[in-house]
Amino acid sequence: MTANTKDKLVIAISSRALFDLDESHQVYVSQGVEAYCAYQTAHENDALQPGVAFNLVKKLLALNAPDPAHPRVEIILLSRNSADTGLRIFNSIEHYQLDITRAAFCGGGSSHRYIQAFGAHLFLSTDQDDVRQALDLGHAAATILPSQVGPRADAQLHIAFDGDAVLFSDESERIYKQQGLQAFAANEKMAAHTPMTGGPFKDFLAALHRIQAEYPAEASPLRTALITARGAPAHERVIRTLREWNIRIDEALFLGGMKKGEFLKAFGADIFFDDQKGHCDSAREHVATGHVPYGVANEACKKITES
Repeated sequence: MTANTKDKLVIAISSRALFDLDESHQVYVSQGVEAYCAYQTAHENDALQPGVAFNLVKKLLALNAPDPAHPRVEIILLSRNSADTGLRIFNSIEHYQLDITRAAFCGGGSSHRYIQAFGAHLFLSTDQDDVRQALDLGHAAATILPSQVGPRADAQLHIAFDGDAVLFSDESERIYKQQGLQAFAANEKMAAHTPMTGGPFKDFLAALHRIQAEYPAEASPLRTALITARGAPAHERVIRTLREWNIRIDEALFLGGMKKGEFLKAFGADIFFDDQKGHCDSAREHVATGHVPYGVANEACKKITES
């Protein structure tokens, strides 16, 4: 085991995103903490069923196969469970032979506090409050949404992103929300040669790019896509921004407002990240989806949550 996580892609994931803990969570909701602890202890040798992000984790860990001595990816478990109830989770990790050795069991406390300490590039959780707080601290984070989509047979890992408020800041989306489509299009045409500010997932994309750079494009075990509601003339600023960042993205779809679900299915995304809940609800019918509660599209929801 390496002593640190430097130069790796580090993903922090909650236990409820990795495994299906719905049954035991219902015990917690209906009967309380003590009953939940007793339930998990009684079932600690029963392997949990895979959760929504399980197949994503398997594909991420598979990126280490060419050189296990020098892994490219590390998965960190961040859990609200106690170490005692977390024994079932580690037993399940062993059952599925997942190479996960580092974890933080927070005993009911927020787990996002340990993202920076572990050097994680991304935090995936089913807990929206934890995700919001992580984003507020400047970390890439997404709420994994329930989905019945099965695993893709293809061994290549496919990751898809929305643009504004995910890879890029929400500065352009604010113009669209506040002034309308015409003002947005005019601004993007005028600013076509001005790179956009990075959004919460810029550094995560850059970390993926570093892995891709080790391979010829046709032999990479990882493929990325930008799938955005933008269309011409707002496409040029996106292309020039990625060029300025020197970040490779394999596919770029400018849909001009069309629904993204069928395109995500055609791309074969193992995970898709979007800031708008409506897009996410549509996407999760086709692919595993992470909602990024960031930017102008989520400000009203955030105020309601905080009030």
